[in-house]
Amino acid sequence: MDARNSTRVESDVLVAGGGAAGVAAAVSAARQGLSVTLVERYGFCGGGAVAGLSGTVCGLYEATNDVAAGPKQVVFGFADEFCRRLEAMGGLADPVLYGKTWARVHDPHVWREAADAMLREAGVRIIYHAVAQGVHMEGDRIEGLNIWTKQGPVDARAKVVIDASGDADVVAMAGLPNFVGDNGAVQNPTMIFRMMGVDTDRFIAEYGTDTIMPEKVSAMIRAKHNAGDYKLPRAKIWLFTTTRPGELLCNCTRVIGPDGRELNPLYHQDFTDAEIEGRLQAREYARFFQDNLAGCENAFLNDTGVQVGVRQTRQVSGVKRLMNADVVRGAKFADGIAVSPWPIELHAGEKPRVEWLLNDYYEVPYGCFVPERGEGLLIAGRCLSAEHEAVASARVTAQCFSYGHAIGRAAAIAVRENIAPRDIDGRDVRAAVNADGARIA
Repeated sequence: MDARNSTRVESDVLVAGGGAAGVAAAVSAARQGLSVTLVERYGFCGGGAVAGLSGTVCGLYEATNDVAAGPKQVVFGFADEFCRRLEAMGGLADPVLYGKTWARVHDPHVWREAADAMLREAGVRIIYHAVAQGVHMEGDRIEGLNIWTKQGPVDARAKVVIDASGDADVVAMAGLPNFVGDNGAVQNPTMIFRMMGVDTDRFIAEYGTDTIMPEKVSAMIRAKHNAGDYKLPRAKIWLFTTTRPGELLCNCTRVIGPDGRELNPLYHQDFTDAEIEGRLQAREYARFFQDNLAGCENAFLNDTGVQVGVRQTRQVSGVKRLMNADVVRGAKFADGIAVSPWPIELHAGEKPRVEWLLNDYYEVPYGCFVPERGEGLLIAGRCLSAEHEAVASARVTAQCFSYGHAIGRAAAIAVRENIAPRDIDGRDVRAAVNADGARIA
């Protein structure tokens, strides 16, 4: 792109990606008096939560064997603020049981509106329908991004760039160290969909309040699949009632290629196949529900995600890395800037694997968001530096809100004190988010 013919935009902070982490980072930095620009490829914010239709805020509550005691919230700060905003707008349901923990189902349209409002209130410049396609670099320092819009190119410059793309796109474009999954293998993408016309009272009476469906449903799926009546490659499924009457949010599909191969959305053909196969699977599961599940006899497929839900792709190689053992043992760090009680939820193969962390949480250190090489850059969201199984816990919505909150605050420290992000003491970032109500003990 020829910068001479482009529109120039200058900011203190430039955020690439408007998912949970990007929104939180942009708002958090702008509230510190910085000029902030957020760039998002869709015409709305929300990322996996909205475009991918994940539909739930996961990661707010501890897991426990004593579910009768009710949910215990351990994540606060921006995540809690956004939830309260959604709730006030009628777009967030009460906590629902999810195995040994709880999640909250949101209305994706209200999510978009809440994000728009918070960004505007904070004074963030939003550029929708814009794609980063290159970086401005001076040596190892990132000074901005080449952005493409329908108007033409935008030359966006900033003192700090935050990669909240989910896929470490800025990291990759800058040629900085990164890695992909477990030696290139990533978790399955999923096409989430919504069913309307459900008799939810009958449905709950038959299958219970746990959104992870009981074994009798899984057994029926396996039997019908094996008999060739339906093509249902995943038997363990999750169905959520929502804020809307007569609706189920359906996390069911295991999206694989038409030839049976596992898919990695970093590859354009895999991403394309995931979209097509995901829609086919959504239709097939909907047919199975209509024919076999109580309360779904008159239900119909309302919509699918704008895009297939992506759990894992490229991640930054950070100055620190969240290890699998850190998650399992509930590790705490002096520079922990976010907490997570969410289980390892590994979507690979025919059955998702869930490994619970009970009555505890772990902390994610600041260094997981600082690239091991490259200046003027911070990371926020699921592309943090974390091992394969660890990111299967650390990637969910409440934690992405928390990461963005912390990284927005870190960017403000870097700009105000004129220091490199890698020279910031993570304990100072922890103190900053605690001052905003994060309540990290």
